Amino acid sequence: MVKGQKVVCIDATFSEFVRAIYAQLPTKGKTYTIREVFLGREKVVNGGESATVGLLLLELNNPPDPFHAGRQELGFSSERFAPLEELPPEEVEKETTISIGTHHGCGGN
Repeated sequence: MVKGQKVVCIDATFSEFVRAIYAQLPTKGKTYTIREVFLGREKVVNGGESATVGLLLLELNNPPDPFHAGRQELGFSSERFAPLEELPPEEVEKETTISIGTHHGCGGN
C-alpha cells in the first residue's frame, strides 16, 4: 500500500477503548485514500511492541496517539483495508477505445 492509493475498509470492528480515543473511524465497504503509510504498533493498549504497517487516511483525522512519544496521529492497521482494484482514468479510456476498435470490420469485405 502506498500514499495516494485507494483502499476499501474490510474490517470496521473496534473495541470500546478504540472508539473512545479515536475521533473518526472507517466504515466497512467505504473507499478511502491513503494519506500516509507508517510503521506502527500492533496494539495501542499499553504501547505494544510488535510492529505492523499503519495507515493514515485522507478522509479521516484523529488525535495524537497517547502512547507515542512523538505524538503521531492515531492510525489504522493496513490489515483492515484491501486495495481498490480500479484502472486510472486514462487506462479506462484506452481500454474502451480498443474494445470499440475491435468491432469494426466484422462485415464481409
